Amino acid sequence: MTRLNVNPTRMELKKLKSRLSTAVRGHKLLKDKSDEMIRQFSILIKENKRLRDEVEKELGDSLKQFTFVGALSSKAEMEKAFSMPSVQIKAEYSTKNIMSVEVPKITTKESKAERLPYSFTDLTSEADYSVEQIGKVINKLLKLAEIEKSVAMLSIEIERNKRRVNALEYVMIPQLEETIVYIKGKLDENERSATTRLMKVKGMIEERKAQ
Repeated sequence: MTRLNVNPTRMELKKLKSRLSTAVRGHKLLKDKSDEMIRQFSILIKENKRLRDEVEKELGDSLKQFTFVGALSSKAEMEKAFSMPSVQIKAEYSTKNIMSVEVPKITTKESKAERLPYSFTDLTSEADYSVEQIGKVINKLLKLAEIEKSVAMLSIEIERNKRRVNALEYVMIPQLEETIVYIKGKLDENERSATTRLMKVKGMIEERKAQ
């Protein structure tokens, strides 16, 4: 590890000790933050999988019913029946904070029509089931989008935070420690040299007095 290029003085030693103390505290805080972000990330991943499985199953069931209805009805009847929505959803976008990461938050307000947008005589009962299922799935799709975006943003921040932790742990802190050891060694060497000179001077003075 290459030490920092600084003057080996007591003032510089004091500054480096202060920097080292700050770097060690910063490393601990970033490590704790990284651990908590990974924990939150794991929770979101599990929730994402659970919700995705639900959405895929419900969408599959709905599409099967739509296919069955389509086989029993004409294309014109299908388009007429489903031209008006049975559910209206208003989505409000905001953000929430997860370990200093601003992730999206989608709040939905759902309003259902008083009755289905077609006559019961036009289509089979399978159409009713399909329309109701699709209405439920939309809310889950929005929630799934929120979670998947949060997961992506957290993963980026976790990687960025990991690089900071590694930079402190493997570069800055070792550099500061090595430089502090170097300065201490230089100061001790200078002190020994000064002591040796003083002893020589003292010896010369005593010799002169003895003469």
